[in-house]
Amino acid sequence: MRSLKSCLRNQLTSRIEVRREYFKNLPDELKEINDKRGETKLLVNYSVPDEVFTNDGKINPLLKQYFDEAIKMGITKIKFNLGNFKNYNGSLKEDFKQFPLDKIKMNIENDQTEISGKIANIKYFLQKANQNDVKIGYVYDLGNWAFTNQDADYAANQLAPFVDYIHLKNTIVKNGKLETSNDLNTGKFDWKELLKKLPKVDLALKYPMDNDQELKEQFDLLKDEVR
Repeated sequence: MRSLKSCLRNQLTSRIEVRREYFKNLPDELKEINDKRGETKLLVNYSVPDEVFTNDGKINPLLKQYFDEAIKMGITKIKFNLGNFKNYNGSLKEDFKQFPLDKIKMNIENDQTEISGKIANIKYFLQKANQNDVKIGYVYDLGNWAFTNQDADYAANQLAPFVDYIHLKNTIVKNGKLETSNDLNTGKFDWKELLKKLPKVDLALKYPMDNDQELKEQFDLLKDEVR
């Protein structure tokens, strides 16, 4: 829990995101996170590296399980990847009634894949959800636009109306390979200018930080940007 304790020493921190792929013992850790959430008064978001729609366009049958996990942790927001919505032919309004969207905010994020990371696919789904009165928002992940060779400014302009949460990270080329930077100010993106195109929502830092000093320095970059 070192990173959690470090975050608590920084006044900018009001919430953290827990990532399902790092869990090792779900039953015990779900309870531990809920206990820590109560102690610290932090709001907790849940990142699930799975898709909303399966390859055949069906609702992922595991979504119910993920929401149950979120409830056990007292989660505020839950995030997924989109998946194969183009093959979906059901009723969004009916199919999403099974999920507690009135209690837990559901978002999708642009990932680094062709199907879940393309601007057009994300926008089309979010428009359809909105038209069907299904309350699903969007996580704008800045760094991932580099991995899918898309324009971050264009993405911001197209998806801004749906943005509920922003993941900040920058990207560099190292030894000929695209990587996530460990410093928000180092990389191809002018993150401050991009934020001007997006609504004033929660911000999160999403990249490796090795120690408390690095954590503090990166949090300090956001002092003028916290809304």
